Amino acid sequence: MTKALHGVRILDFTHVQSGPTCTQLLAWFGADVIKIERPGVGDITRTQLCDVPGEDSLYFTMLNHNKRSLTLDTKAKRGKEILEGLIRVCDVMVENFAPGVLDRMGLSWERIQELNPRIILASIKGFGPGPYEDCKVYENIAQCAGGAASTTGFDDGPPLVTGAQIGDSGSGLHLALGIVTALYQRTHTGRGQVVRTSMQDGVLNLCRVKLRDQQRLAHGPLKEYPQYPFGEFGSSVPRAGNASGGGQPGSILKCKGWETDPNAYMYFVAQAPVWKSICNVIGKPEWITDPDYATPEARLPRLKDIFATIENWMVQYTKFEAMKILNEYDIPCGPILSMEEIAADQSLRETGTLVEVDHPGRGSYLTVGNPIKLSDSPTDVVRSPLLGEHNEDILKNVLGFSEREIMAAFASGALGEVSLQDAG
Repeated sequence: MTKALHGVRILDFTHVQSGPTCTQLLAWFGADVIKIERPGVGDITRTQLCDVPGEDSLYFTMLNHNKRSLTLDTKAKRGKEILEGLIRVCDVMVENFAPGVLDRMGLSWERIQELNPRIILASIKGFGPGPYEDCKVYENIAQCAGGAASTTGFDDGPPLVTGAQIGDSGSGLHLALGIVTALYQRTHTGRGQVVRTSMQDGVLNLCRVKLRDQQRLAHGPLKEYPQYPFGEFGSSVPRAGNASGGGQPGSILKCKGWETDPNAYMYFVAQAPVWKSICNVIGKPEWITDPDYATPEARLPRLKDIFATIENWMVQYTKFEAMKILNEYDIPCGPILSMEEIAADQSLRETGTLVEVDHPGRGSYLTVGNPIKLSDSPTDVVRSPLLGEHNEDILKNVLGFSEREIMAAFASGALGEVSLQDAG
């Protein structure tokens, strides 16, 4: 079966997380992704947070599936010639270098267009044009600059970053969408273009409801926030704890075993259409007609006590028992799942959301599979490449080098010290 992006060739000049997230997603859809790495070193994440001595880290392997690795010294004359040859035959070039690096390499957009007017140049930077565009950015900085941290946490505590990688992986997802959009446009125009996203922009896009609330705040207090009606609102959107943020009151509540299990909790949404069912389930049928509880407006100043009452009911049950009961009445809820519980979830393996992958050095490991499922383009998760594993293959089958040219390329040192036998 032909994959969705079969025939699309991508020159992957990315490293760490944001760029590799983007190119891995495209590789899962069938694109031929050629990852350019420094000879003898490779992507820095190959050696970061290592758990198996001498082997590629999970940090690297879980972000570089389905790719081919080419080691290349782009500062060497022959290395630059090989790189320019690849630009000529690739559809997309993806990079997440610091601003100005490509220009210093002699690869301005004008030069890239000279080599291949149909190529799409896709870039991730920390910030877009402006006062911070030259600043170095990492995940947590992006979360802070994009508005996530200031609106995360409880109102009586400091700003918090989330464990979800919304800055790095989130930006990679945004860039992937930009790339496939540009590829589609090229089918009509025949021209390549530049696709840009910044980590700050990506985080802000995921925080758009908070920008919504910033504007609502000018017209009065945010009544669905836990600060209402007894707390105070300043001029900026406050941290909302575990409030849902969508107009439906929600909170994280204790379940049976919470004293010893840090994840024995449930997220509960006190949705208005099922309020009658909620009252019956928790043993408070009188709330259905009580004017202090009968309407959403009446309940707003009493949410703290309401959730405390729901929690008193919930601690009788484990989170899974409570979920089963509540789902029978269509009451929105969800268990707080630990990474240990997620890793053991067989249903996630059956859907390909979690995948076991065999690696020649580190053995079998668990990874996240493609979160996007296409009926006519199923994803096969292939292990990440060893450093320089595809050197000879790429020179021969992508650039059309003869055996003599391949030998000369290795002899020049442009590919590092990888032998032909190792490279094959």
